[in-house]
Amino acid sequence: MFARLKVGYWQRSALLCSALLLVACSGPAVIRDSGPSGPVDVSSIPNAEPRFEVRTRAGNKSPYSVLGKTYRVLPESDGFKEQGIASWYGNKFHGRRTSNGEIYNMYGMTAAHKNLPIPSYVKVTNLDNGRSIVVRVNDRGPFHEGRVIDLSYAGASKLDYLKQGTARVEVEALPMAAGYSDVTTHAFSTVSARAADVKALPRTTVPEQSQLPASGEQAGHRLPNNTFLQVGAFSRQLSAQGLQQRVAALTSLPVRLSNSAGAKSLWRVQVGPVESNLVVMNLRAALESEGLRAGHLVYE
Repeated sequence: MFARLKVGYWQRSALLCSALLLVACSGPAVIRDSGPSGPVDVSSIPNAEPRFEVRTRAGNKSPYSVLGKTYRVLPESDGFKEQGIASWYGNKFHGRRTSNGEIYNMYGMTAAHKNLPIPSYVKVTNLDNGRSIVVRVNDRGPFHEGRVIDLSYAGASKLDYLKQGTARVEVEALPMAAGYSDVTTHAFSTVSARAADVKALPRTTVPEQSQLPASGEQAGHRLPNNTFLQVGAFSRQLSAQGLQQRVAALTSLPVRLSNSAGAKSLWRVQVGPVESNLVVMNLRAALESEGLRAGHLVYE
């Protein structure tokens, strides 16, 4: 359950150290992770909603050591507040396990912290522009000297420091109770509801070969109820069944075979229905990690 700390952050720290050595002679540099290939509008992705969760040993080993330095996890988050430098992480760890065994989603409102118990909910404010968000701490880090919190790509985008790589922030722990909404994101909309609470779009007729929305569209929007991710089409049923089994091992969503009518019958492997673009992005990351095609959206 501590795999992300043992592997993910150690790998990242080693890469950072190597990069810093390479640029040591030319002065300081900001080491950036990468985000999506194009800009994504994250304004509809809701803030994390503080709620009561039982804390377990997952991700809460204390003390623990990374790169020769020992860290201790706080017994409680109540009253915690600090100021410092925030960084962010994205593609390098999208789809990998966090310190508590969850799957990291760079479009989720999550964060990594060295000392707060997992999970914790924190309000993070960019001290340079006043924007605030609420995120759920489910990971350990950042282990770069002087940094206090690592936000997801979505969190950093909402606080508007993706290009700079870092920002001066205040981190304030929130009680584990629903209903907290005292955040201001200026140009970004503040949403206290979970993604699952967002009302679905009405059922519509859409061209079958429609792709994932373009980079400027909203990643958090709900999709029509008839949306599936098609990951393959075969003339032989046995081949389709083989892919169906591989894909079923990667997701808890239904994976079905759909047989098209016509002169040339095809067996199509489809996942879903899928409720949002965030689900699609996670599915595609899981498929690509196994060397499978990312697929395309169909509406049936």
